[in-house]
Amino acid sequence: MSGPWWARPGLEVRHGRLRIAGRDGEALAREHGTPLYAYDLVRMEEQARALRDALARAGLRHRVRLALKAQRAPEALAVLRALGPPGHPAGVGIDACSPRELLHALEHGWAPEEISYTGTNVSERDLDVVLAHPVHINVDLLSQLERVGRRAPGRAIGLRVNPRAGAGWDGSQTYSGERPTKFGIYEEDLERAVEAARRHALVIDTVHFHVGRAYLTEALPALERAIEGAARMTRRLKEAGMPIGEVNVGGGLGVPQRAGDRPLDLDAWTAILARHLVPLEVVVACEPGDYLTKECGHLLAEVVTVEDRAGATFVGLDAGFTVAPEHFIYGMPVQVVVCRAAGETGTGTVTVAGNINEGDDLFAEDVPLPPVEEGDIVAILNVGSYNAVMAMEHCLRPPAASVFFTDRV
Repeated sequence: MSGPWWARPGLEVRHGRLRIAGRDGEALAREHGTPLYAYDLVRMEEQARALRDALARAGLRHRVRLALKAQRAPEALAVLRALGPPGHPAGVGIDACSPRELLHALEHGWAPEEISYTGTNVSERDLDVVLAHPVHINVDLLSQLERVGRRAPGRAIGLRVNPRAGAGWDGSQTYSGERPTKFGIYEEDLERAVEAARRHALVIDTVHFHVGRAYLTEALPALERAIEGAARMTRRLKEAGMPIGEVNVGGGLGVPQRAGDRPLDLDAWTAILARHLVPLEVVVACEPGDYLTKECGHLLAEVVTVEDRAGATFVGLDAGFTVAPEHFIYGMPVQVVVCRAAGETGTGTVTVAGNINEGDDLFAEDVPLPPVEEGDIVAILNVGSYNAVMAMEHCLRPPAASVFFTDRV
């Protein structure tokens, strides 16, 4: 498809105008008001099927789960739930990381057996909820292992490990790397973990690790080093008599976010998984958030200010970091498009600012945009994950509204 780097089916330029799921972006904003999230849920289903098919092509016994912290809208969950009933190979399970996420999944049609729970710094209050359901819990720390053992002796659990390697879109890593992080059991502590499990009659049947954030094909060598380490730790646990039946490789799979980004090569990714995990005779699970949901959502906002300030042009929106926090928390790139001129290249650079009374409420600085006027509608693309679900009430600004589409016109 010719056109801007971000264009694809469901996110297109027609006659110079932005179309989302076949609908005119500006018209959606005028009809429903701004700020407004517009979701093309067909894209989410496409991504889920692509991921599942790639795992199958590689010959992997597999399970796919949605990281609920990325997207929890009931409308989105309904689409994933419809892909397959509980236990069906086409079904998508849930990765939950808090008691309320666990309950949210149950309320929206997931069976406990489809839910994998991985939390950190888990409290007794957390366990009151989690242990009341037959979900599979992955234990994150030695102290947590002891706590779960005291509360639920004899339970089958997973062990989250930290292989001291990871992959990220910008080279940074907060989950697993050379510096100590708050996540997972290190290899030198495996014997202590096994001893604690035996003391409480816990059965470790899963190895879990999460070592990436928005990684693409270029980061796969770094990811492979992490998988090598996790596979080695899995073998040690099996040699210690633990019946490991699943290795959960976590999430972190990314999608293009900047011009020049190439989509993640799923076949290269699954080849790495197969190379290291098939010999272990395990089910391979993954729990993406971004990969499934980032490309399905776009934020529409109205331009309320265009003003030259000391030689810099500021474009002010009626939306700020309270409705779309991901860029401000994670530093993820932002693509801003003028809906009525989506196919035009920028003729000048601007700073796109939000409406929150904080100096760092800036979506983008010195970015090229075509001439923009007050009253225009702009779209911030590919914000379907880690945005609406992270909205906050700072300055008592209201949340953005949302519209969801399960077809394209």
